[in-house]
Amino acid sequence: MAAGPSASRVSRDLYVSAYEPQLGSGRALRTYTCIKALAMLGPVDLAYVSLSGQEPAPEYAAIDGLQFHPINPSRGLRRAASYAASRARGVPDATARAISPELISQAERMASEPGLGRVVVGDPSAASALLRTAGRRPVTYNAHNVGPINFGLSEPLRRPTRALANAYERRLLGAASESWMVSRHDMHQAQQLVPGARLRYVPNVVDVAAISPVDGLGPPPHRLLMVADFDYEPNRKGREWLVTEIMPLVWRDIPDARLALAGRESGQWRASDSRIDILGFVADLHAAYAQAGCVVVPITTGGGTPLKFVEALAHGVPVVATGFAARGLDVVAGEHYIGSDDAGSFADAIVRVLRDGAPELAAAGRRLTEEHYSVAALAQLIAA
Repeated sequence: MAAGPSASRVSRDLYVSAYEPQLGSGRALRTYTCIKALAMLGPVDLAYVSLSGQEPAPEYAAIDGLQFHPINPSRGLRRAASYAASRARGVPDATARAISPELISQAERMASEPGLGRVVVGDPSAASALLRTAGRRPVTYNAHNVGPINFGLSEPLRRPTRALANAYERRLLGAASESWMVSRHDMHQAQQLVPGARLRYVPNVVDVAAISPVDGLGPPPHRLLMVADFDYEPNRKGREWLVTEIMPLVWRDIPDARLALAGRESGQWRASDSRIDILGFVADLHAAYAQAGCVVVPITTGGGTPLKFVEALAHGVPVVATGFAARGLDVVAGEHYIGSDDAGSFADAIVRVLRDGAPELAAAGRRLTEEHYSVAALAQLIAA
């Protein structure tokens, strides 16, 4: 298991987010683990936009040294004027909608306080709000993905829209004193966009210490699990490939196999087979992982790295995933997971795991997360 951070600080760090401190998505989990890692090094102020007025998630409230500073955004003409001004500066639509005058003023005020440590912005909207401050003091940009999808834009895009998104991302990366990238692939893409950008590899991690590995004793259940935010287009595409091309091949060999889909979705997607269980958003996924003989990550598009891949490894469940999904993670096919890139081999891998299990693979995946994808390991990466 990774050792604790080797350095600590006295000054307070400031983390600015355009989202409330809740869990439930990959973006939210990355924000939480980064803040918890910062708090392992010293006290942290979290300034965040409060849209619903909810109290912070219990996991946030349990972080020692973390203080909350909610920002209540205005509505009406003042907000509309802020949106129009952001759009006029080339800010993408989804990003501009989350920028309020209050976010800008409070973030700038807190970032200018004397004796402050690092200032970290956790999303494009927060980064946009502190662009002026970034010209006066170092600001770290915690990037979740690289490319237009980082700004809520779907793929494929028309060339002019993609060019505008790339131009704005260049501005954010260029203004930041340092950008935290989720994968080495994203680091390469960012370097292509801004050759002089200062980048740090800060991978997606999970709170491994809070996850108890499932009991792998006994024969594996004939149940697959896919966990994803299905409001994210690459996850919807992966689900479609899984349901239409892979599962029919699995059912040919294991007719009673069931597929469970867990994750939020604002649409009304309907299962095409009675053996597919739609769980929706599940706050505590431990039971879902414990009931699964195999976790699947059938992702072939998108950016960053799938946090649910790492989470499945941490739970000690065998994982079958595409090479694309594993891109950017320090995982080895055949050692930590089973890699398959076409429907036939993907289905064959699922069938083998459901029939025979893969306890050594699952144990190796758990060890990997303890050593490289825990909050303690993340704190070591960002300590210096």
